[in-house]
Order: sequence, then C-alpha cells, then structure tokens
Amino acid sequence: MRCRGRFRSSTGLSAVRSCLLLLIIHMSAPVEARRVRGGRAQTRRVQQQQPEQQRMEGPESFPLDFSAVESNIDNFMVQVKNLAQSLYPCSAQKLQQDMKLHLLKNVSVTCNDGSPAGYYIKESKGSRRWLLFLEGGWYCFSKQTCNSRYETMRNLMSSTKWPQSRRGTGILSAEPEENPHWWNANMVFIPYCSSDVWSGATPKTGHSDYAFMGSLIIKEVVTELLTKGLDKAKVLLLAGSSAGGTGVLLNVDQVAEQMHSAGHRGVQVRGLADSGWFLDNKQYKFTDCLDTISCAPTEAIKRGISYWAGLVPETCRQAHVGEEWNCFFGYKVYPTLKSPVFVVQWVFDEAQLTVDNIHLTGQPVHEAQWRYIENLGQELRSTLRDIPAMFAPACLSHELITRTYWMDIQVKGTSLPRALHCWDRSLQSNLHLNGSHSNHGLKKNRTPPLRGCPLHLIDSCPWPHCNPTCPTIRDQLTGQEMSVVQFLMHMGFDVQKMAQQQGMDPKRLLGMFSNGS
Repeated sequence: MRCRGRFRSSTGLSAVRSCLLLLIIHMSAPVEARRVRGGRAQTRRVQQQQPEQQRMEGPESFPLDFSAVESNIDNFMVQVKNLAQSLYPCSAQKLQQDMKLHLLKNVSVTCNDGSPAGYYIKESKGSRRWLLFLEGGWYCFSKQTCNSRYETMRNLMSSTKWPQSRRGTGILSAEPEENPHWWNANMVFIPYCSSDVWSGATPKTGHSDYAFMGSLIIKEVVTELLTKGLDKAKVLLLAGSSAGGTGVLLNVDQVAEQMHSAGHRGVQVRGLADSGWFLDNKQYKFTDCLDTISCAPTEAIKRGISYWAGLVPETCRQAHVGEEWNCFFGYKVYPTLKSPVFVVQWVFDEAQLTVDNIHLTGQPVHEAQWRYIENLGQELRSTLRDIPAMFAPACLSHELITRTYWMDIQVKGTSLPRALHCWDRSLQSNLHLNGSHSNHGLKKNRTPPLRGCPLHLIDSCPWPHCNPTCPTIRDQLTGQEMSVVQFLMHMGFDVQKMAQQQGMDPKRLLGMFSNGS
C-alpha cells in the first residue's frame, strides 16, 4: 500500500491499537501453542474463550494484561510488533521512538553552570502511564571537585551541548521485545546536570560558582508535564539509576505530594531505585577525601549536603536532625517513605566497591580483600531483608534498568521486567483491597505476593558473579570474555581453601560455579 500524505501520530496509534485487539481476538481462538524451553517442546491447548463486551474508560487501551501469554511473552511481543507494523497505514514511516529535548520554560531553574535544565519526552497519547527517569553520574562536593568535574564531564553540569533527541533503552525502550510492560508508556528522561544527587534547591549567584537545583528541576519538570497529559495519568513511575536511584528515594514522596497538592489525587506515584542503595560502611583502605572516587561515602555526602544546601524528605530529616546526610543512604531513608518503592541493587555494586577502595581489575585480590567483598555482600543483604519489593542479583556490575540486556538477568528464575510486572499487579490488588485510587501512604499495607509472582528476589550465593545470568565479564587486557570460574581465578580465588571451608570436594565446588549453583 502506497502512503499518500502524512498521517497524524494519533491515527498511527489507533491503527496499532486495532492491530493489537485483532491479534488478541485471534489468539483467543483454539490453537496449538508450542513453548520451547531448555531444548524441550511443551504443547498446550488454549481453550476457546468467548469475548465479553467491556466498557473502556476513554481512549485508554494500554497497558495490556499479558498474564494469559506470560509463558511465551517473547514470541507474543514479536507477533504484536510484526502485525502492527504490517497493518500500519504508513509502515515505511516507523512509529516515533526518540525522545525530544525540551528546555524548561522557567529559566530560573538551571544546571550547575546557569544554563537551563530540561527533559526529553516521547509522548504516547493512548497511555495513561508515565515513566520519569532520573539520570545518574556521581556528584561533586566542593569547589575543587566541581571545577574538575566541569572540565571532564561538562554534559553533567551544563545543557549547552545536549543533543536534540535521545533513544531509550531498557525500561525506556519503545520496543516491546526489549520492554514488554512499559514500551507504550509516556517516557521522560531527565538529564542530570546538578551534581547534587538530585537534592539541591540553590541558584547560582554572584557569590557562588555553581547552582545546585536537582530537587527543583524534578519539581519543575512535573509542573510542565501536567500540561502535557500527566494530570490525567493513572500511574507515575519515578525511576533512576546510580545517583538517579538515590534521587528517587529522596524525591518520590515530594512528587507524590506535588501531585496531590495540584488536585491529582488519583495518580499512583511509585519509585524504582536502581543501583542507588549505597552503604555508609567503612572503607577497605582509608584515603584522604581529595576527590569523588576516593572519598568515603559518608564523608563525601556530609561535605556535599552542606555545599549543595541539599534537601531530604521531611520525615527522614526529623528522624536525623543535625545529621541529615543519613537520608542519602537507602536503608535509612526507605523506612520513612510513604510511597511504594521497588529496589534494584547488584549485591556487589562496582560503584560501592570503588568508593570502598576495592578494585577488581588488574592484580588478583588478596585474601583480606576477598573477605571484605564477601562481608560487603552479607551487609547489603541484611539491609534489604525487610524490603518487600526488590531485585538483587549477586553480580559485579552497576546500573541495570536501562541496559539492553536487562531482560536477561534473573534471580531465582525470575527476570526484572517480570518482577516489576508482579509488583504492579500487587499494588493494584492493594488498591482494590483498600478501596483507594492512590497508593500514597499504602507502602506499609503489605499483602502477600500474588501466586507465582515473586517480589522479594535476592541471590543467596556468596561470591561475585555466582549467578549464571550475570552480565558478561571481559578481561581488561585482552578483551576476551571470562567464565565465572576464570573470573574468580583471575581475582585470586583459592578453590582448595574455599572448598575446605565449605566441607566439599574442590571439583564439586567448581562444578557449582559453572552451573551457577
């Protein structure tokens, strides 16, 4: 079919919706569904279902409930995309996937250097779900460290050279194969240019070298988005990675309160904190606080919160009067939050090990370093023990939710997208039980996870990369991939000694590593 003229995006979305509905009707007919897993084919007969007329609220048709096809979700998504594109009137013109840059209209809310802050957005008119993502990228805590940061990482302090568009990946992807449950949401990427872990509220003046306005940037972005459809949202997910993950913990209740104050009490505000759950532990080797990387986490935040005039959640501030820096550490701020938050954290986070002065590249680690790493994993697990919704693989890595491989990582056989979908269903169940339209203040009302839908997922194996689905490790010198056993040997892992401590044969221990046991 030849395309004549340009169709509006709403026309394209309507066509896609029609395609999806046709596919669902088609799939509800008697078919033989074959599922292949681990080299074995399993045959299931899908019973014919009589479609019932349901009254739909406005134009909302997404997100779809994929529970009926979750066992074969990948193939289902491929069929959805192929059918949608084949029936789309101008299939040669691909649906818009890039997020477009918008600088804030309120020019008084700025990046470090005084340039206007902003956000990237990809609107999805058929969806009432919104995902706001806070970018990460460490921080600076003094004039010296900020000057150095400005010279080497200017894009994290200024908007002057930001590109006009960005392509989302992972949970920000518009591809259903890469992002099965959020691909059709309204996507907003908020660049990190305040260097304050999203906590500051002070402008640049004649007496200060830099502005620190991270908290105000979030607030101003939300204000602008209310004019673009956020006021009609059902779900607002505030997500972030690294410093952005910590930013979620510091700001999710503020965003919920902002929505409520604006009269939008029906919006369900939630948080997704990725790789921002840092520990205020003792470093393996103490060093002077000269730069961001070598400075102990506690000392860096103490200096930073003073330099930024950083803000923390009021309930947490009241719990730590005079020591508000405590609120930058997940296990201390989380208990004070009202909004539901899902925590994603690598058990052996590279950024945490870096600030603890443990470096796992180059020379093999010593026995004392190895014990420190094991203890770090145990300490992290203890802080996550009472978190109801979490995903913690025993891998050596940093950040996950925007990685293209985020669907591949599993904990106890469950992937992160699947766990987030379970969390979503659990929260909806909570709302129905409480007879409420908003989940603000319902975090403590925990219901058991839905059957077959685990939420508390943490690896119990004690060593880095003992999970077979961990991201690939490469030798720093050769660039070649390393197996788990090769990686542990590279780090100086003593198989004989560890096997003796575990009371097992060394060959059996190596076999367990190879199989991810």
